[in-house]
Amino acid sequence: MTVVSSKEFVSNEDKYFDLALDEQVFVKRGDNMFLIMYKNENNYHDASVYEEILESDDDLRSAISAKELLEMLHEDIHQMFNEKK
Repeated sequence: MTVVSSKEFVSNEDKYFDLALDEQVFVKRGDNMFLIMYKNENNYHDASVYEEILESDDDLRSAISAKELLEMLHEDIHQMFNEKK
């Protein structure tokens, strides 16, 4: 999975369309995320494609940001350091 800003996507559109052939590409614009996904005539009406998208969205909503992860790790490391004293 790749997440890029809308500015980065516009600057390198071909790159991210090519990448979307093999993986999910999300474009972040403000508070919104857009999924760029490849579909050909054979899988356009395949229900499993849509199920995969819904599962990914649910995963994305429950994810934490890198900043949140670092804050949690910082707290854990600080606590472990204090326990060793």
